[in-house]
Amino acid sequence: MNRRLFLKQSSVALASVGLVGSAPSFLRRTAFAQGLTYAPNGRRKTLIAIFQRGAVDGLNMVVPHGEKNYYELRPQIAVEQPGKAGQDSVINLDGFFGLHPSLAAFKPLWDSKQLAIVHAVGSPDNTRSHFDAQDYMESATPGVKSTQDGWLNRYLQAQPDAKATPFRAISMTQNLPRSLQGMAPALAMQNLSDFTIRGGAQTASVQGGFEGLYEQGVNDVLRGTSKETFEAIDYLKKVNPAQYKPENGARYPGGQFGSALMQIAQLIKAGVGLEVAFTDVGGWDTHRAEGNSRGQLANLLTQFSQGINALVTDLGPARMQDVVILTMSEFGRTVRQNGTGGTDHGHANAMFVVGGPVRGGRVYGQWPGLRDDQLFEGRDLALTTDFRDVFSEVAAKHLGAVDLKKVFPGYDASTSKFRGLLG
Repeated sequence: MNRRLFLKQSSVALASVGLVGSAPSFLRRTAFAQGLTYAPNGRRKTLIAIFQRGAVDGLNMVVPHGEKNYYELRPQIAVEQPGKAGQDSVINLDGFFGLHPSLAAFKPLWDSKQLAIVHAVGSPDNTRSHFDAQDYMESATPGVKSTQDGWLNRYLQAQPDAKATPFRAISMTQNLPRSLQGMAPALAMQNLSDFTIRGGAQTASVQGGFEGLYEQGVNDVLRGTSKETFEAIDYLKKVNPAQYKPENGARYPGGQFGSALMQIAQLIKAGVGLEVAFTDVGGWDTHRAEGNSRGQLANLLTQFSQGINALVTDLGPARMQDVVILTMSEFGRTVRQNGTGGTDHGHANAMFVVGGPVRGGRVYGQWPGLRDDQLFEGRDLALTTDFRDVFSEVAAKHLGAVDLKKVFPGYDASTSKFRGLLG
């Protein structure tokens, strides 16, 4: 393996860790008792980005129950209007929009104004390819395939931090996502119970020999931050995340998604300098048997909402003042159901924004309507908010990005386009 490429790719996939041990120099201020514990002097603003891969059906996720055409175009898969089907009814939010009943865990967040929704949001590019649309959203350059780095990595580059630790940017995924690829260091950490390092898409996995790589490059490229990275790896191996206990009665759902969110909470509480966290959850490509209040989509939404609710509960109100959770999906789905009880690839969608700084309890964005003459290409929810306006508002108002042109090249990421999501 080429150690230069290994460092450039910055896709060290960390995981697992064993017995409690002494912290390295940059973490000695943090007290670790039972697993990872909270260090108040380690607090900082954190963004948690969650990608719903596969194109979630935003119209059944955030239901426009006040729109007559929604029910006419989805005779089998529409979610029943509030109150008409008991627990299987839409959860009313504002008289026009409502949540899918499987998103019941989001209602307390909405009521406490920690949850905001942006509807009719997405990419101006009209591709219906999952691969291209995900690439465009993660690079934040719709229609441009030549972009080398992801938008979150460009943020890290544009906002250098002399005090940054190797844990500034973490992805709880097997491989480094497109949004975090670039020149700024970032770690891909699938699970704190397994230890693996991956050198990026062009390199093989490495199962050891890190000290050797370090020694070979001690007078070369492995200096400074690289030394801290290996020190951090060694440290994590000595910590036992299995001892971690969620706070405030939080209960994470089983599976990889719940585990990823729980471990993000661990790292935030540990005060290790986490600023950008990423994870994803798949399965949203509901071409067949999507279901309405129950079924394939409902099961996914239950896991999704319960996981995010558990994360918010676990961190508690004080820590959530420093945290924003942003969800996204590559595109929405057709307004009309298809012949197999599902929906096909569409256009605009819905996003959730959760956190203490969020001006929640509102659905943001201009609603375009669902009449035939209002649909995009006669079949999809039309776009009224460019996803980059949401990304840029979060980057600027939460993380403190100053030069948005560096983060969103080729786009006028003007503050005049912000929706007012954050206080």
